[in-house]
Amino acid sequence: MKFWKYVIALWMTLVIIGGFLIQIPEIPILEQSARNLFFHVPMWMAMFSMFTTSLVFSIRYLNSPDIELDIKAEAAARVGMVFGICGLLTGSLWARFTWGSWWTFAEPKMNLAALSMMIYVAYFVLRSAFDDEDKRAKISAVYNIFAITTIPFLLYVVPRQLTSLHPGADGNPAFSEITAPELRYILYPAMLGFIALAFWVFNITYRYKKVKTRLDNL
Repeated sequence: MKFWKYVIALWMTLVIIGGFLIQIPEIPILEQSARNLFFHVPMWMAMFSMFTTSLVFSIRYLNSPDIELDIKAEAAARVGMVFGICGLLTGSLWARFTWGSWWTFAEPKMNLAALSMMIYVAYFVLRSAFDDEDKRAKISAVYNIFAITTIPFLLYVVPRQLTSLHPGADGNPAFSEITAPELRYILYPAMLGFIALAFWVFNITYRYKKVKTRLDNL
């Protein structure tokens, strides 16, 4: 195991311990559930970093067809999906303790986040529809470019135009109020840690997919 993997493991251990043990200020409505900020938000950051990485490999594949670039694009998208689902689950947990419900259709951001995950589910369904390796890679790359462009609109632009229960909306503290200095001591390292963890998992996933592809082609 390389040294950087030990660093990530230690970093994430300290982030998790700090997230549960650090003293946090009294925040109206959120109270102790504000600790979820250390996990929920960084998971979305890790998801977006993976989807962006997948986009880069898809564009590179269209410019210079190489099946390994397609494998990397798929691997990054898979890891992004995992962190996206974790983001939905932690968001649902947060909703349960702050809004009294695991899921509410009155909250557009939750529903649009779920929609964004479904768009990437369609990406994997599309890939499974083709047996020809090159055709699958090319069509998937084009779809991937479309998919990533929907994420900023579904997660950030559209929710800001709608009535929301999220921080910053009526009756909720703004995000700047939530991220008090003592919270940022954990939040920012958590973002770095989760993104680094995502790239670690991506590396493992890519190597697995690469070996599997070679075995399938024997």
